[in-house]
Amino acid sequence: MAALITTPRLLSIGGGALGELPALMARLGLKHPLIVTDPFIAGCGILDQATSLLRGTGIAWGLFQDTVSDPTTDVISAGVERLEEVPYDSLVAIGGGSPIDTAKGMSVLHANGGQMRDYKVPNDIPKIGLPIIAVPTTAGTGSEVTRFTVITDNETDEKMLIAGLACCPTAAIVDFELTLTMPLRLTADTGIDSLTHAIEAYVSRRANPYTDGLAKNAMGLIARHIRSACAAPDNRAAREAMMLGATTAGMAFSNASVALVHGMSRPIGAFFHVPHGLSNAMLLPEITAFSAPAALDRYADCARAMGIAPDGEGSQSAVARLLDELRALNDELQVPSPKAYGIDRARYDELLPVMAAQALASGSPQNNPRVPTRDEIIDLYRRVYD
Repeated sequence: MAALITTPRLLSIGGGALGELPALMARLGLKHPLIVTDPFIAGCGILDQATSLLRGTGIAWGLFQDTVSDPTTDVISAGVERLEEVPYDSLVAIGGGSPIDTAKGMSVLHANGGQMRDYKVPNDIPKIGLPIIAVPTTAGTGSEVTRFTVITDNETDEKMLIAGLACCPTAAIVDFELTLTMPLRLTADTGIDSLTHAIEAYVSRRANPYTDGLAKNAMGLIARHIRSACAAPDNRAAREAMMLGATTAGMAFSNASVALVHGMSRPIGAFFHVPHGLSNAMLLPEITAFSAPAALDRYADCARAMGIAPDGEGSQSAVARLLDELRALNDELQVPSPKAYGIDRARYDELLPVMAAQALASGSPQNNPRVPTRDEIIDLYRRVYD
């Protein structure tokens, strides 16, 4: 069966790539963007770099800097109101996954009207909205190249997966120099998030030869450099490898889909306000152990791609090495369990049926090599807790 591949029209990748923003806009015929970012980026100097470039070439711009971690429907609505004040012709999203996902939601809602929940998977998005130029400042989500956005419904606390061509940025600027000041916790969590993207893309039931190559390349880059990036934040080679790994993993999962880890991660983030990368990290070792028997050779390939198992080693042994590595990585990077994070056990247990239902409704578990039942998801949540 043929694979349908979706990617941004233009990618500018490398140190100093942010400087290409005006030229890239000119290539696309864009002249009046609304910049979408968050208060941190607005205050740390990165926004000033971007706006100075635009100002220097006579490009007028507006600013929406009220995005929040884990974008919400209320923030999307506020962003759309800002879009309607002036005839902007594009969106420039600068920041981590949250500003980029916010810009995607704004583009969808501005073009199609209604409510964000009208477009959650499996619903279609009828119209493609304003073009988006994504400028990631973290090496993690890969949102700069994906056809997905995740928005939390303020009324239900559900993290909704929105998917389609309308969510894929028109262009992306991938500049690892923007990540040099990322703190350890953010580097670790977004790095494991990227690794999860690559592993899930490779073992997904929707994997294809195109995404396989991207996923294995990303696994190798991330596994070999994540510890260095965390230990030495100014290690340019490690930062560049992590950024490239995040982007290639994003391209892989955008075209092969994620699986059970992501399906179970979203409810944890929505109900307990755990950052997305961290909730993925909490789940990855246990979910991999659950899933591996159904795709032993594919998971063994992951171990080989990560450089933790030699090519000639059997699949059973290679998978054992993979599980040991994922647990060791969480331990070394101090990834907490839900219990250690401070999530109340009684509330957690109370929400298990709802979280399991939301995980299944996202569609991601159906891509997993071993498709779980509702009761198996509840059991996995219990095992992960402490």
